[in-house]
Amino acid sequence: MIERRTFSRKLFIYANYIFLALFSLTCLFPIAHMAAMSLSSNAAVTAGWVTVWPIGFNLDSYKYIFSNNVFMNTVGVSFQRLFLGVSISLTLTVLAAYPLSKSQLKFRSRTAYSWFFVVTMIFNGGLIPTFMVVKETGLMDSIWALVLPSAVNVFNVVLMLNFFRTQPHELDESAQMDGAGAWRTLWSIYLPISMPSLATIALFTIIFHWNSWFDGMIYMNSPSNYPLQTYLRTVIVSRDLTNMNANDLSLIANISNRTVMAAQLFVSMLPVLCIYPFLQKYFVKGIVLGSVKG
Repeated sequence: MIERRTFSRKLFIYANYIFLALFSLTCLFPIAHMAAMSLSSNAAVTAGWVTVWPIGFNLDSYKYIFSNNVFMNTVGVSFQRLFLGVSISLTLTVLAAYPLSKSQLKFRSRTAYSWFFVVTMIFNGGLIPTFMVVKETGLMDSIWALVLPSAVNVFNVVLMLNFFRTQPHELDESAQMDGAGAWRTLWSIYLPISMPSLATIALFTIIFHWNSWFDGMIYMNSPSNYPLQTYLRTVIVSRDLTNMNANDLSLIANISNRTVMAAQLFVSMLPVLCIYPFLQKYFVKGIVLGSVKG
């Protein structure tokens, strides 16, 4: 059936397109402005001439930050945290959600474990008890202090649990008839069809770990162990460049605190901007999978 669009319907659609386009531009403007500042000369940035196009184009700010050992070390810590955090979180989320998705007959303690997870969603131990646990377990000043306390997100567990529940029970029955156990069923049947949900949870976890800065402040005693966002927070608050060595003096005419900060912030956004397009096709589908059971 071909839909006949009236004039008012067309006007509404075009108005939506214009509004969404303008809204997208307002979202992209800060990123473009930051990139332009990082590629502009110090004089142009100080004079306020830079908007979304570089003035006095140069790469001196990027040369400086990539020669800064402290900055590059924090980038390495963040990528290490990202790899460990996403891997551990996805593994524990699947291992928690799969048995909880089974009926009471197959998993007799299901109700008790479900309430255990629900309580953790409602109540939080607080900052001081969490800090004491991390300290007494010997995780302070290590990468595990950034990964293990947030390894299991109950919201992600519920999302994955509801996805598993929406799958037909015949999958389990046919696997059991073929002699497959619980591990084989999970690995060979459920995980391959769970890619949209896994991609969605992975995206949530990537954004959480990449943007976290507060845990680095309280769990890391040495600035060399800071993740990237914690380092950027300290730089922005202190508003001071790391001490420049003799090789950096040639760049001082074209860089300043503002250009270096803009370059560091822009570099910190690139990983998420590069990862999101590959996961976006799963995102809309994965976020609603399991939300309605019927």
